[in-house]
Order: sequence, then C-alpha cells, then structure tokens
Amino acid sequence: MPDHQVAEIIDGVLYVSPRPAYRHARAAFTLGGELYPFHHGKTRGGWWLLSEPEFHFGDDVVVPDLAGWRVERMPIFPIDAEFGTLAPDWVCEVLSPSTKRLDRTKKRRVYVRERVKHGWFLDPIARTLEVYEHDGTDWTLHTTHHDRERVRAAPFEALALDLALLWGELPNGYGAGDSL
Repeated sequence: MPDHQVAEIIDGVLYVSPRPAYRHARAAFTLGGELYPFHHGKTRGGWWLLSEPEFHFGDDVVVPDLAGWRVERMPIFPIDAEFGTLAPDWVCEVLSPSTKRLDRTKKRRVYVRERVKHGWFLDPIARTLEVYEHDGTDWTLHTTHHDRERVRAAPFEALALDLALLWGELPNGYGAGDSL
C-alpha cells in the first residue's frame, strides 16, 4: 500500500484507510507522550508501548493506534520483529470518521478474541475516552470520560490524565478553552 494509507485484513477482507488527520494524530501522539513514564525503564516502568504496531493474529492483520504489553508478559522486546503475534495487554484506537465503524466492530472483535485485557476508544471529535476491560468473554465498558476531565483509567490508573491535553488545549487550571 502507498505510505499515505493503512491496510488491515479482517475476516479475509482488505480495509484501506487514509493516514490519520492532524486532530487524530495529535491526540494519539499526546496520549503516547503522557503514557511514556510507564514505558520500560522510566519512573513507573513495567510496560512496552508502541505507536501503530502491526499485528498478525491468524489471517487477521490489524494496526491499532497505540498498544502496550506488561513487561512480565513480554520480558524481552522483539526489536527486529516486523510485526507482532503476541496480543498486547492494552490497545487504544483513536476514532475518526473514516475508521470509527471498523474500530468499534471488526477490530474490536479481533481484540476480544485475542484476549486483549484493556481497550480504549479515544474520540477527539466527541472529546471522549471510553475505557473497556475484558471480562472473559467480551469487552465491558468500564467508564466513559468526557471533555476536560482529569481521569485515572485502567490499566494506567497511576497517572491522572488531563483529557484537555488530548484535544489540544491547556490542562485544567490554565484557563478554560485555551489552546496550545
């Protein structure tokens, strides 16, 4: 596929999506930066975090916006791998008009089948963060956060995440609606 497109295969069907728009890319990049303290060797440690990793689960090929594994499940990071086959412990899909339906249906079913414990749907247009947890058979909605909330969301509860940052605003306390 050309570099300006993302290709995924689910249930034998090829899905081609455009590269993320700036609003989407900013939200994903900012979230990754906020979670960086959890990355192996940093202050909170214990995780390997990646942006847009490719996974091959049987015949399915999916590319979440962000994914992470607990270091105890993957003690050695496979630095030379071109794609992963070990399901992550957490995925985040940043929803956009062109991918929202695929993310919420077919990709979600793949993540559930592969027993990804935690899933987030981040919607920078609706300004929401939905937090799901695997209950043994499906993902159950744990909570939905909105707008400028400051949240602690599984599996990264140790971090008070200010959602305003993900929408390109200054965090709470810096003036409501101020943009970065």
